[in-house]
Amino acid sequence: MATLRLFANLRESAGTESVDIDAPTVGDLLAAASDRFGDGFRAGLDASGVWVNGEVADSDTAITADDEVAVIPP
Repeated sequence: MATLRLFANLRESAGTESVDIDAPTVGDLLAAASDRFGDGFRAGLDASGVWVNGEVADSDTAITADDEVAVIPP
């Protein structure tokens, strides 16, 4: 499972700074996180940037169990 790291308002919405989620792509991981953490979390994703292992990523970026996905609001 990839590790999702959360910051600022997303961390507050989720109630945690990180969570492990099994997903094949960044988009799938964020959809699973949104389902888990609700509408407030989902709304915060719209303006956030996403990085996988320190590299800018988009929803189609493939991820593995060893990856770290960071979502950082502006």
